[in-house]
Amino acid sequence: MEEQTDKRYEPKAYVQITTPEWVKNATLYELNVRQFSEEGNFKAVEKQLPRLKKMGIDIIWLMPIQPIGELHRKGTLGSYYSVKDYLGINAEFGTEEDFRSLVTAIHDFGMYVILDWVANHTSWDNAMVNDHPDWYMKSRKGTFQSTRWRDYDDIIELDYRNAELRKYMTDAMKFWIEKYDIDGYRCDIASFVPIDFWENVRAELDVIKPIFMLAEAEDKELHRKAFDSTYNWTLWNILHLIATNNLSVKTLTEAYIAEHVSIFPKAGIRMNFIDNHDKNSWEGNQYSNFGEALKAVTIFTFLMDGIPLVYSGQEVGLDRSLEFFEKDPIEWKSHENEALYTTLFELKHNNQALWNGSYGGEMVRLMNDKMDQAISFVREKNGDKVLTFINLSKESILVQFDTSYDTGIYMNLFTDQLQTVSETLILTLQPWEYLVLHQTTSKPE
Repeated sequence: MEEQTDKRYEPKAYVQITTPEWVKNATLYELNVRQFSEEGNFKAVEKQLPRLKKMGIDIIWLMPIQPIGELHRKGTLGSYYSVKDYLGINAEFGTEEDFRSLVTAIHDFGMYVILDWVANHTSWDNAMVNDHPDWYMKSRKGTFQSTRWRDYDDIIELDYRNAELRKYMTDAMKFWIEKYDIDGYRCDIASFVPIDFWENVRAELDVIKPIFMLAEAEDKELHRKAFDSTYNWTLWNILHLIATNNLSVKTLTEAYIAEHVSIFPKAGIRMNFIDNHDKNSWEGNQYSNFGEALKAVTIFTFLMDGIPLVYSGQEVGLDRSLEFFEKDPIEWKSHENEALYTTLFELKHNNQALWNGSYGGEMVRLMNDKMDQAISFVREKNGDKVLTFINLSKESILVQFDTSYDTGIYMNLFTDQLQTVSETLILTLQPWEYLVLHQTTSKPE
């Protein structure tokens, strides 16, 4: 008689939520409505949806669209993250009907839309300040206070020890899904809000429809019962140091990727980025932060494990920090970045090795003899395979890669030429040069 394994010793899934099927090979676009056009409104966004769809965008994340506080406002127009009314729409962007029209148009293009949600704090003149002062954190003097140890003078912090606040915030998040049919949320500084609040929110929102939740946080535990995706701040910092301070690639592989593949749950999707509104507004732009390494690190972040993000204007070579509290529209023009993203996203959509979370293939290291300068890896899933070789240094190098397990004929992603890979691949790579080879056997999505 065959022995039964004691259930105590069977592996248990860490991630206990179900990510929507449409996220499996999705890409993300952070859309700054104010700066997206001269008009700075929803109608102008709607006009550019065909371009975003053609580029390969699947999920549009709208930065906060609620009315902005006026009391202690920063600058002329204020910060989107100083929310005056959780259920309202900023008149600067349009009307309720304009927003509903935008959501419908996004869905008609086969894309999805998530809203930026600011749960940690409100503006000073949010109605809750007078109606429910007990919902806010207080200083030792008994006064309202901004987020502790942060210089956010235009907002005051909420107190999640209050059950009524939790119910209000949960109902407000339900409101946008039920009234406007949005598809989820990007949650601002999510780790500053108690995790049990988020876990309950996810459970209640999932009852309405399948949603996608992105946390501005790196905490592994947020994936268990609350969020599909979290930020990859650590990866950005390491790549920035490689690009600007000649940091060894071994720091990337041994200090980051080793932990990523060993500790982080495969079903948890990291969001990889070169730019976003925080980096762009306060820490430079994609060119000042990465310089000559920009293409190389972009390709790496888009091909490694995780969901890729494009911030408004990156695709047209945005080379400045957009104003945050004033009008500062993006200048739309033709640029090589858009073609690069389109090529990478088409591969991501069609090659299962690059899909997100558990849908995609694990990053497996390909050994080489210049490990402090070159990164090389393979991802494989259901017969689809992608080999990536990148010189992450400012020097020309002759590199020998061990490809003994991955011999065969591949397509060069950027030349569309066939290339035979033998047991050893020897390449001369110029500074920041890359080679991406793929085999795609599955049918296009």
